[in-house]
Amino acid sequence: MAASGYTDLREKLKSMTPHRDDYKPKVSDNSNGRKRKYHDSEEDYSDYEEQREVEAQKVQDGIKQVNIFSSVDCAHIEAKIDDIVSKAEKGLYREHTVDRAPLRNKYFFGEGYTYGAQLEKRGPGQERLYSKGEVDDIPDWVHELVIKKLVESRVIPEGFVNSAVINDYQPGGCIVSHVDPIHIFERPIVSVSFFSDSALCFGCKFQFKPIRVSEPVLFLPVRRGSVTVLSGYAADEITHCIRPQDIKERRAVIILRKTRSDAPRLETKALSATDPPAATPERPRILKPKRSHRKADPDAAHRPRVLEMDKEENRRAVILPENRRKRGSSSENYWRRSHEASDSYDDTDDNANSARKVKMRRH
Repeated sequence: MAASGYTDLREKLKSMTPHRDDYKPKVSDNSNGRKRKYHDSEEDYSDYEEQREVEAQKVQDGIKQVNIFSSVDCAHIEAKIDDIVSKAEKGLYREHTVDRAPLRNKYFFGEGYTYGAQLEKRGPGQERLYSKGEVDDIPDWVHELVIKKLVESRVIPEGFVNSAVINDYQPGGCIVSHVDPIHIFERPIVSVSFFSDSALCFGCKFQFKPIRVSEPVLFLPVRRGSVTVLSGYAADEITHCIRPQDIKERRAVIILRKTRSDAPRLETKALSATDPPAATPERPRILKPKRSHRKADPDAAHRPRVLEMDKEENRRAVILPENRRKRGSSSENYWRRSHEASDSYDDTDDNANSARKVKMRRH
């Protein structure tokens, strides 16, 4: 036993604070042990919980999930997704088909659009479709293995899909809270999951450095091979995301949507062959700094620099009589400048020129 009589530091701490042995934090009965924040009373907290439950029900009403893809179907489709990844690594797709990000790659087919950091102006409503032909067409296997089966199961009508996006997530990958652009895509939004189980969360808020995600309004499990259809409140009135903690294994999702007929597009970069060539715009004049036309003085670097105080003293030396000039200036250039100025002062023909020379003598 130690000299203090305690073998365990925890026992010593307990003896020093006996009043805290029976202390237990007070938690309201309807909080399920969760911390209460920003609520001053039990009534406020109860109202907050009730509002979240109401909102969660609204979200749930806008979600439909069905299971129509078997394990064999999933394996076949997952092999096709691997082919997509392989072709992208070989550079076989158009520039805007592939969008890479840490732990998540996107592959646009049929239609692609600008989003996030690609936008010139940030914010909802700023997204734009790429010009026609900027991304590759939807692969035939997506039509045959995925879209056809959804049409047969009456999940979507025939001819609905003209945009297919494949999101390929690595463990720890995520996609931040967002609403699929309402001015770009019709509803519903259909997604099919592959490779592993995951979850879709609604109403989360992301914080970064380090990345943190708030508790969701609704946590929706998403199984391998399951189809998730979003419409109404779930698609338009609340954000959805995939949190890093919900991607424990590689996971891919095929998102099938229809673009609106009036969706805005980026302007075409190249002119069509039928358009007449536009006149070459006049190149803007490049403004250059003005240069002095005075000839360089090769001895300038070896002469002392003329200071502003020297110039003032030189002017006074020219104007004032000899007996009124100041003596003993602290500048090393003063004596020489004053002497030159006094010599020129006696010469009536060069009086004006001397003053000008002294005034302009600077480097």
